[in-house]
Amino acid sequence: MMSLLLVAALCALIYLLKFCHSPASWAKTAVKTGSIAALLMFVILTNGPVLLIAALGFCGAGDYLLSRDNERAFLAGVGSFAAGHIAYIALFLTTPMARIDVLMTSGNVMIIAALVVYGAIMMRQLFRKAGALRYAVIGYVPVILAMGVAALCVPTSGMLRLVVPSALLFMISDSVLAGELFLLRDDHPLRRATPYVVWSFYWLAQFGFLLAFSDV
Repeated sequence: MMSLLLVAALCALIYLLKFCHSPASWAKTAVKTGSIAALLMFVILTNGPVLLIAALGFCGAGDYLLSRDNERAFLAGVGSFAAGHIAYIALFLTTPMARIDVLMTSGNVMIIAALVVYGAIMMRQLFRKAGALRYAVIGYVPVILAMGVAALCVPTSGMLRLVVPSALLFMISDSVLAGELFLLRDDHPLRRATPYVVWSFYWLAQFGFLLAFSDV
């Protein structure tokens, strides 16, 4: 079973070093999707939580669709990732000893308020810049933020302490991707770094969720 995690990590590293700045190709699609598919197979074969299987499955499908670099596939990919986040929300909230009331503590209220403000700013900017894709893109923002809020409900014991930082990595990855796709001009110097941030943070988030909810 551990060999699947090695395959996933190897595919992730190859994608990071070789394909981050490459144009769409079937090789790029295979490596990108394979890195998540290997994580998914590990969870299935180790009888991991059904909701984790669903989340990784939807996100893997989203990776495949977004890698095809066309508008129709992009919209389907956004929908697939939204479904993945909803599965993660359900997983977090149904985790034994998860507590929704912790969201009312002063520290978490401040975090949630900051996320709401950030989400409102992002939705405003994306509505202005995302063109025909604006409604799909801004509809995705509350879903990813809700995943981050749900992560705060998970107890911070054992490997579950990885859930909140992994959710943060996922939110940063999605935010940087949105900025890259819709907000940064084509010749902006940050574009040299954004693909590496998007991929590394995203993959580490998925691996963190796997470690938190699977017996590794």
